[in-house]
Amino acid sequence: MTGRFENRRFENKVAFITGAARGQGRAEAVRLASEGADIIAVDVCTDFASTSYPGSTPADLAETVAAVEALDRRVVATQTDVRDFDALSDALADGVAQLGRLDVVVANAGICSASMSWTITPEQWKETLDVNLTGTFHTAKAAIPILLEQGTGGSIVLTSSVAGLRGLPFLAHYAASKHGIVGLCRSMANELGQYGIRVNTVHPHGVETGMQPADMMELLSEHGAALGPIFMGSLPDTISQPEDIAAAVAWLASDEARHVTGIQLPVDLGTLTR
Repeated sequence: MTGRFENRRFENKVAFITGAARGQGRAEAVRLASEGADIIAVDVCTDFASTSYPGSTPADLAETVAAVEALDRRVVATQTDVRDFDALSDALADGVAQLGRLDVVVANAGICSASMSWTITPEQWKETLDVNLTGTFHTAKAAIPILLEQGTGGSIVLTSSVAGLRGLPFLAHYAASKHGIVGLCRSMANELGQYGIRVNTVHPHGVETGMQPADMMELLSEHGAALGPIFMGSLPDTISQPEDIAAAVAWLASDEARHVTGIQLPVDLGTLTR
């Protein structure tokens, strides 16, 4: 998705996106930029000990920057770990200083690995919760004081998952982190509504991002007859594209959703209808 959209819902606005080097984060940066937003992009650009797929790279983040700039939008990008609150706060503050304001926050950074719940290692558990849940909290915590000081409202979109709404097998640690994001969203939506700041979650199912863990395929091969149907959707597509999620995020972040807060928006190929 590289073209400009006729609908310029984010003209003169600035969006802060974590996990922006590739996949959903890049698609969200490009979609919002295509509708007029300038972008503050962060990504850790490293491998994780608990995941079986390669992490993003500085070259990936540079590709996101190039895609945003190709749309004639400004972008401030840094290699930053969402687990490091001070570094994340500094990266955001620097981006706001350069771009002038903050309007949209997309807490997208996350990792995934697969294991039966009783075989999840303490290291897997900690890394998953630290990145997915604590990293999301850090993102919101860094951004909210800026939005409050501006006094012009804003939109925060937290990336959860279908695993944040149901107990998907092999993903207990991931599901715990994504359920936690829902609780965080609901509390913040209640607190921040009085300031015109909306908080919502988006819940993808499978997305073609290169983050599908090999260990998940092994577990599905072994236990698929009993547990595989839980992952099936009612629509004919078997997997979503990052742009499908970006479109949902763009709507939640836009003024078209100005009366929408505290919701959980599935983009799930119909898996939750089963």
